[in-house]
Amino acid sequence: MTSKNNGLSAALVSNLQDVLSKRKGGSVAEKEEEEEEEAPSTSIAAKEEEEDDSRPIVLVTNKDGSESPGLVSLVEALVGQGLYNVHVCAPQTDKSISSHSMTPGETIAASSVDIKGATAFEVSGTPVDCISLGLSGALFPWSKPILVICGINQGTSCGNQMFYSGAVAGAREALVSGVPSLSISLNWKKGESKESDFKDAAGVCLPLINATIRDIEAGVFPKGWSPNIEIPTSPSSNKGFKVTKQSMWRQSHSWQAVSANRHPGAGNFMSNQQSLGAQLAQLGRDASAAGAARRFTTQKKSIVEIESVGVAAKTDSRVKKYFRLEFVAKEQEHTDEDLDIKALEDGFVSVTPLTLLPKMDSETQATVSEWISKALNADQ
Repeated sequence: MTSKNNGLSAALVSNLQDVLSKRKGGSVAEKEEEEEEEAPSTSIAAKEEEEDDSRPIVLVTNKDGSESPGLVSLVEALVGQGLYNVHVCAPQTDKSISSHSMTPGETIAASSVDIKGATAFEVSGTPVDCISLGLSGALFPWSKPILVICGINQGTSCGNQMFYSGAVAGAREALVSGVPSLSISLNWKKGESKESDFKDAAGVCLPLINATIRDIEAGVFPKGWSPNIEIPTSPSSNKGFKVTKQSMWRQSHSWQAVSANRHPGAGNFMSNQQSLGAQLAQLGRDASAAGAARRFTTQKKSIVEIESVGVAAKTDSRVKKYFRLEFVAKEQEHTDEDLDIKALEDGFVSVTPLTLLPKMDSETQATVSEWISKALNADQ
């Protein structure tokens, strides 16, 4: 294991090295077979779990949705150990590029879902909504788990991609609320990755999760930071853990023009995926302006359209254009071995310490201070 002292405690690194050294003798599959042979019967284990309320509570969310294989694989791995009381509060749908967005002033639904061994809800909101709700005491009978985990997410959140990532935002919201957290992502590649990789990824990061919880309980886990864990495309053949720095990498933004002919009545429509509150607000605005509104659904496109009637139509001379944003992976040369994206591409499990406050180096601080001083003096 390769590491540098930039956020991880010596105890945590020591625990991780100890656990990983014990795993050298067998594969993930072999370990699972051994655990199955030694595990008590399902009914007895379930009964013991029901009676044991003292286990640490772990709250799990993600960005991909409650039914995603990454989240399910992680929850199964956590539950399988029998060490934790696992709760899930995850988005109902994919919220990958939601960043730290929330849904204030609107009603969101939390529906129970069946994930074996866990108490689980799916929420019609963002990952940050899920964590905020989960920690509020309104959904669960507690308000502070020992650890929040956001993952296992599909696709990397390295570099500047973190700013867009709903995965990192979920963990960051927990940190804002004073709860230790970590985010986990698998470097998923289309045509190469498969669902079983999530199960392997869960096995890879489980030792670090266990070491984190042990250090939190012992009071030696470093405060004020959250590890962002990036697992390489082939989790079972990773080269070990490596503490890294956040790079400047991000996916390219590709805006594609969309013909208005592909959207009949596109001048005034809303997607069904928008919240009910937004739809009602739009209906109110149309009714106020036109006196009445008529709503109909185009089933083929799953689009809700609003058509105003009741007053003389006004000619709209504005030019309207339509675009669709896609993120495109791009190849870059990374020479710094300590960068998250470089370690990931080299087959390491990248662990990047993230904090709430940006740390500006002294040279930049001095340069900025000098510039501000000159700018203010120039205006006088």
